[in-house]
Parts: sequence; structure tokens; C-alpha cells
Amino acid sequence: RLGFGPIAPGERLEDHALGLIDDLPYLKNQERVIFARAGITQPLSLAEYEAHGGLAGLRAATAMDPEAICQTVLDSGLRGRGGAGFPAGIKWNTVRQQVAAQSGPKFICCNADEGDSGTFADRMVMEGDPFLLIEGMAIAARATGAAQGYIYIRSEYPTAIARMRAAIAIMAEAGWLDGFDLQVRRGAGAYICGEESSMLESLEGRRGTVRAKPPIPAISGLHGRPTLVNNVLTLASVPTILARGAAFYRDYGLGKSTGTQPFQLAGNIARGGLVEKAFGVSLRDLIEGFGGGTATGRPLRAVQLGGPLGAYVSAAMLDTPMTYEDLAEAGAMLGHGGIVVFDDTVDMARMARFAFEFCEIESCGKCTPCRLGAIRGKETVEKILRGEDVARNIALIEDLAEVMRDGSLCAMGGLTPMPVMSAIRLFPEDFDRAPRVAAE
Repeated sequence: RLGFGPIAPGERLEDHALGLIDDLPYLKNQERVIFARAGITQPLSLAEYEAHGGLAGLRAATAMDPEAICQTVLDSGLRGRGGAGFPAGIKWNTVRQQVAAQSGPKFICCNADEGDSGTFADRMVMEGDPFLLIEGMAIAARATGAAQGYIYIRSEYPTAIARMRAAIAIMAEAGWLDGFDLQVRRGAGAYICGEESSMLESLEGRRGTVRAKPPIPAISGLHGRPTLVNNVLTLASVPTILARGAAFYRDYGLGKSTGTQPFQLAGNIARGGLVEKAFGVSLRDLIEGFGGGTATGRPLRAVQLGGPLGAYVSAAMLDTPMTYEDLAEAGAMLGHGGIVVFDDTVDMARMARFAFEFCEIESCGKCTPCRLGAIRGKETVEKILRGEDVARNIALIEDLAEVMRDGSLCAMGGLTPMPVMSAIRLFPEDFDRAPRVAAE
């Protein structure tokens, strides 16, 4: 494997010289912006990184004032790739506008706690092109006035942790960080730390639990200081925007969904891997064109988008364009770009139970709707699976979903109803269980 997809049967890795990688069908039809160098350059060779276009964005940023950098990012239309899709330029400008008092510095925190099932793009950036992420963070530091940065990497990524630490040392020794103190911190296996305020709690040495908002981290984040929090793919998009201009980046995509998105194909799929395409590509092109359909050869029945808390879509929805707006209209979300495929043997009622169970296990426990709602939800779906008073219990789940969605402190509890309700809406037959017959 070259990191993007499988070698075809009968082919040998040595048959593909570096100059011919772009001829591989899996790569040829991609629009690689973030992953332009991955698999081409040696990850820890700064000379190769620069020879293939690296550091051009940071050079451009040094000739610009902070406000101009933030405006360029805003003009590009770049939105947070962590799931919320918030305009990155607005967040950067908010941090920039906070006055840096003598009581402490501003911070930049990269959330690399990539915990969604079926996602691996962050890991591929950090292992395959680590200087790209560092360059993006160095540009962000100049734009916001931050003096210190942290990359929070999940403990399950030991290679990424080691490679990022080595790359930071190389960049610092070469003088590219210009006084910007950048460090790696290892997470402790908590899914909830993918939420920005939980990550900040963990960075401060406490248990990862959600903070109430306001204030937002851009105003009062790490150690109570203005903090820019972005994920890996957001920061890794920035060097190209500064090097090539906002218009270059904005020309990719569709409508308000600009740029490219690394889609990660996983689950029951023949050719899993990473596909970087401009927004607007259809789900069908990704799953059938790049992925080759299901691995079992059976008909596709459902696809979960955006991680374990993302909505399910049916086979009838495969022509939906992959944009923030079109997915929202379809009742789904992009999330981190994960795409998990299921064939026609899947039991969607059991998948609804799994969503509640996942929330039960991973909840930080701070708010009641999430902490108790997940437990009650799992118990209620189990009653449906046993055929107990199905209609009443489905109505109960609908009420519970509303409470969790509107009353939870963060997206952990707020999004758990999304896979559950999409499964009930699109696959009602799986919840139509026959009543259990009592033994005579």
C-alpha cells in the first residue's frame, strides 16, 4: 500500500517508481492539496520538503502583517475540518484581536486526538508529511501572536508522536520556528478529548471533561489565555493557501464548501483508503468509483458519515454531493471525513444500540442528558430488540433524543441521537420487531 489505496493484484511495489505514482488510477483522479507530498518525500527530510514546495507559505506569511494573514485564510473559505465546519479565518481573527497581557502568552493547540472510527487522515499527515503541520502552526502563530503551541496526539499513534517530535526539532534547529515554542503532548485514550475544551482540560493536567461555554477558547482557553484550537487537516491546509493565494484554494469545492477534503473509506469496502477530493464529489463516486463497492460483493445498504456519532445514509442517497450544506439538508454531517460502509446484512436497530453504548462508555459524565441519556437509550433499544412495546419505546427514544440534543454540554451527547434517529427514519423495518411470545 502507498498510503492512499491498494496495489492492484499482480502488481509489485517496486514496479512503481516515484515518478509514476501519479499514474496509479487510485491517485490520478484525486485533487491532492494536503497530501501532495505524502509518499513522495522522505518525512523527515527538510530539504526534500522545501524542494517540493514546502515552506513557501511560511515565507509568504513573514512578508505579511497578522491581519492580512487572517484575512487571506478568511477569503479562502477554509472551514474547520474537525467536524463543526466553523470558518477558520474568523476564529484566527478572534484570537489575534485579544490583547496579549503580561500575565501570559497566547496559545495554539492542534487537536490530533483522531478517535472517530474509520478515520486516519491526521495520522497520515503526521507520519507522512510532518513539516506541513508544523508550517501551518508557525503561520498561525504569526497571524495570532501566539508564542507557544501544543500538538495533542492520541496515545494510540506512537509513530506519529515520535515523528512529530523529530520534525519539530529539525524545524527549530533550521530556524523556521523563530521563537515559537512548539511541543507534542500525548493523550490518554479518551474519545471525549476530541472536543476542544476537554482537550484543554487534559493539557492542563486534569481529567478530560467538557467546559461550559462561554467563554470560548479563542477568548479564554488554555490556562485562561486566548487559544486557537484547530485540527490537523485545518492547519495543514494553511501553507497552500498562503503560498498559492486564497483564490487558488477557493476555486476547489462547491458553494460555501471550499477547498479539498480527505475522505477516508473504511468498513465493508473493497478498496479502503484515503481519497482527497474537492468538495462536491458524490458519495457514489467515492464508494463505488474509488472504493469498488462492498468487500463482500453484497448490495450496499447503509453508510455512516462523520464518525460513530454521525448519521447513516441509505443506498438511495449515494448521489448526495459531499458538501457541508448538502449533507446538512440530507440530515447528515461531514465530520472528519470518515465514511464507513455496511452491506445488506447489517441490523440497523443493533447499530442504534451501539451508538447509545458508545456514548455511555465515552461520555465524560459532566452533564446529565449525556451521562444518563445514553444508558436509558441503550436500555430502551434493547427492549425494542426484544419486541417489547415497540411503538411506545420508539416514541420514548424520540423524546430522549430531543433532550440529549438540546440539553447536552457538547457534541458527545448532542450528536448521539443523530445515528439513532437516522437509523429509525431510514430503516424502520429493522425496528419492527415481533412481540416476544411468553412461554406457556
